[in-house]
Amino acid sequence: MKDTFTHQGMRKKLVETLKQKGIADKNVLQAIGKIPRHLFMDSGFVGHAYVDKAFPIAADQTISQPYTVARQTELLEVKKGDKILEIGTGSGYQASVLLEMGAVLFTIERQNELFKKTKLFLPKLGYKPKRMIFGDGYIGLEEEAPFDGIIVTAGAPFVPNALLAQLKVGGKLVIPVGENVQIMTVFTRKSDTEFEKEEYGEFRFVPLLEDKN
Repeated sequence: MKDTFTHQGMRKKLVETLKQKGIADKNVLQAIGKIPRHLFMDSGFVGHAYVDKAFPIAADQTISQPYTVARQTELLEVKKGDKILEIGTGSGYQASVLLEMGAVLFTIERQNELFKKTKLFLPKLGYKPKRMIFGDGYIGLEEEAPFDGIIVTAGAPFVPNALLAQLKVGGKLVIPVGENVQIMTVFTRKSDTEFEKEEYGEFRFVPLLEDKN
């Protein structure tokens, strides 16, 4: 579990790359500059940890491209103390960024292999979600709703109504929507019945699967 000066230097470069690509939220950049992404990857990929690319992890999933993590987090507009629901814990990297920014985080993972691994791993780095759940992200987490923000880290063929229903008024759902290519979509809850929808370009994600595995 080493984080060397070399790693730290590589992270600084990554942060500069993200700035050049248009990420402007200082808190997001600071979090990415601090979190040892190489520790979230299988040892063979450590050399690639600070390249702005997605990489395979267990259970046919990926650790998202740093730009994607930064962009989704920026769109979520996280403030310290915000109650956030993450759908798709995966490697735990996105979760760490949210926790580093002071979010109170609830996170759901449906792949048991990843869930077990990440549940043990995150606390070792000092990142403690309020709750980690092994379950179906499509249904959200009704008993903890409403949330200030919900972030979906896999491609959803449609927008689950349960997730929209679990947002606070003023809260945001950041979700990549589509089958093969996804459009990054942000829904802001304006009232009990009204949502504003904004779209932010194309991304590629692994699919958001239903049920547990």
